[in-house]
Amino acid sequence: MRFSKMNGLGNDYIYINLMREKVKNPSKLSKQLSDRHFGIGGDGLVLIDKAKDGDFSMRMFNPDGSESGMCGNAIRCVGKYVYEKGLTKKKNLYISTPSGIKQIWLNVVGKKVESVKVDMGEAIMAKDQVPMICEGEYWLDSPIRTSKGLVNISCVSVGNPHAVIFINSYSEIDMELGQEIANHPLFPLRTNVEFVKIINDKNAFVAVYERGTGETMACGTGASASFYIANRLGKLKDKATIHLKGGRLFLEKKDNRLFMTGSAEFNYEGEINL
Repeated sequence: MRFSKMNGLGNDYIYINLMREKVKNPSKLSKQLSDRHFGIGGDGLVLIDKAKDGDFSMRMFNPDGSESGMCGNAIRCVGKYVYEKGLTKKKNLYISTPSGIKQIWLNVVGKKVESVKVDMGEAIMAKDQVPMICEGEYWLDSPIRTSKGLVNISCVSVGNPHAVIFINSYSEIDMELGQEIANHPLFPLRTNVEFVKIINDKNAFVAVYERGTGETMACGTGASASFYIANRLGKLKDKATIHLKGGRLFLEKKDNRLFMTGSAEFNYEGEINL
C-alpha cells in the first residue's frame, strides 16, 4: 500500500489515496500505522477519495481508531496533495468531510502549494451540538470540577468539540489536566482541550491536547476554537495570529465565519506491506 506522510505545523498524518488503494478497516489501520515504534508513526490516518458532493473527500482517524469530523491541518495537506499530485488544476476546492463541505483556497507559487486558506465555517456553542451536558444553552468561561479544583472552560464546536482554557502563564499548561477534561463525563463524545495564553490583542499561544491522540504540535480546529472564544470575550481582534508548538496559523472572522490560513508539507512517501 502506497502512502504519503505529510504535516501541517508538525501535526503529522499518514495519507492514503483511496482512488488507487483500498482500505477495509480504517480504524484498525490507523491504530497500526500511527504507532511511532511499530508503524509509520503519526497523529492519525487521513483517507482521500472522490466525492459526490465536492471535489474530493477527507476522513481522519485518530491513533486510537476513533474518527474525527474535521481536521484543519489535515485538510490543508489534502489540498496540497491533490494539486501537486496532478489530481486537479483547481485552486479553489470543496472538500467533503463528516462535518460538512469545506471550501479551501490554494496559494500556489510555481507548481508548489505554499499555503492553504480554509473556510472553517461558523463556530457552534449550543450544548446539544458541541455536544456537552450542562445547564443553560452554552458554556462560556464557566467552571467545571476536576481533580485539580474548579477550572473555567468555554465549549465550542468547529467541526469537532473543544474546551478552551485561558492561562496567565505558560507554566499553567497541564496535559494531565487536558487528558482529564478531554474524558470528562460532561462530554459524551469526549473533547479536545486548548490552553490559551493571550500575548496581545493580535497574538495568542495555544497548546493542544487532542482526544484520541494526546498532546500535538498543532491543531487547526483547536486554533480556530481558541480564536473564536478569545474574540468573543474581547481578548483578540477579528484578525489574529495563533502560535502553536509547530508554527503559526492566521485566523480571521468575517460575517461570523472563521477562516484559517497555514502551511502544509510533504515529509516523505513510501510503501508498506500489510
